[in-house]
Amino acid sequence: MAEVMEPFEFKQCVSILKSTGKMAKSLRELRGVIAVVSDESIFHHTYQYFLKGHILEYTNDFAQWAGESLEGRALSEHLSNIDPYAFKNIDELRQELLNVIDSYLKSFPEPREAMPGDEFYFNETITLTFPVGIRAKNLAEFLIAVKYIDAGAIYYHFYEARIRLGVDDFSKWFEDSLGKKDLAERIMAIDPFMHSIEGIREYIAEAVDEEVKKDMGEIIQL
Repeated sequence: MAEVMEPFEFKQCVSILKSTGKMAKSLRELRGVIAVVSDESIFHHTYQYFLKGHILEYTNDFAQWAGESLEGRALSEHLSNIDPYAFKNIDELRQELLNVIDSYLKSFPEPREAMPGDEFYFNETITLTFPVGIRAKNLAEFLIAVKYIDAGAIYYHFYEARIRLGVDDFSKWFEDSLGKKDLAERIMAIDPFMHSIEGIREYIAEAVDEEVKKDMGEIIQL
């Protein structure tokens, strides 16, 4: 199997949790803190939701809290429909969160409060990124690595890369380095909000495995 000049270098990220000291027991309090809390906290509760292995019914911590602790199913659905990758910066994402909450409060001005112990605690993270010492020079090596690499690496290359590049690292390497445009498009088509990190790992492994078998079949025919 052909090797490339630029191998895929797997990296992963580890997040160190830090409390902001802010909390909310009601939707109005949540709205007030979202308006002023740090960008790092908004990032943690939205972009990093899937890194924490939470419930797939939701797409961010705010939606999960609204659905589970406030029993505001309609609100949680609207919050879950927010795609953080559709915004240019955290300020735009923050404003959209506020818009959704404000719209809900107009229809339901007195939503229930969370029960004691179910308050929303605002956290932020310090994220460290580092290479894991694994490189893939071709699809076969990539397949072996992606099956066993830490979930933090899947998150970094599939989710976090969308912030850096607008596209995941896997698709970019498949197309730019291997010339596998069809494979790249197949990976790019994965909805990041419809799968857990492990689900995305399985989907990528399956797609790459099919491509490896296809390449091997072509070699045998030659």
